[in-house]
Amino acid sequence: MIKTKKDKRDFIEADLKSQGIKQISLKMKLTSLFIPKIWKYQYLLRELEYCINTGKKMRSKLLSLRFHRLGAKLGFSIEPNIFGPGLCLCHNGTIVINGNCKIGANARIHAGVNIGNYSRFDENWTPDNAPIIGDNVYIGPGAKLFGKINIGNNVAIGANAVVNKDVPDNVTVGGVPAKIINHKGSEGLIIYGADVNYKKQEKKDVKNEKL
Repeated sequence: MIKTKKDKRDFIEADLKSQGIKQISLKMKLTSLFIPKIWKYQYLLRELEYCINTGKKMRSKLLSLRFHRLGAKLGFSIEPNIFGPGLCLCHNGTIVINGNCKIGANARIHAGVNIGNYSRFDENWTPDNAPIIGDNVYIGPGAKLFGKINIGNNVAIGANAVVNKDVPDNVTVGGVPAKIINHKGSEGLIIYGADVNYKKQEKKDVKNEKL
């Protein structure tokens, strides 16, 4: 969570690194005045989180308007204080994330992803029934994650997967419902903007293992 100016700088630097951006150039700044840019959205997200967490109420309200307006243009519905550092939203397009989710460092999320609660009409619904996701997680295009589930570290979730059960560390899952495909995980699929390392478990050649 961002609580100081140093935290804010560190989060922004990690986000830019995860997006493959070394620094924000003047050309990028000028372009963002006319064309919605994801890096600008993520920058505003971190500025908003800093203001909310440090009690800057008036600035928070103004930033919130800018942040949600840009989000509507890009197709993003995301609340503050969900993500750790090193976030990469890969493409414009619908991304919807419940405000009660918690997602760790170096998350890489593609278009069409929905991470949320059960339906309010479901018997299992409670306000906090949203996924908790670890560090270094890759979420492919169109993936859906919902319910009170835990996703481990170094996990890769395949395109259009539907995940409604816990997923262990260091695996790749895919399908409807999602099953473990292999134990490669997210290695080679993300850029590590934040310095978060885990010792990987011994790989196993396991296919279609049930979660």
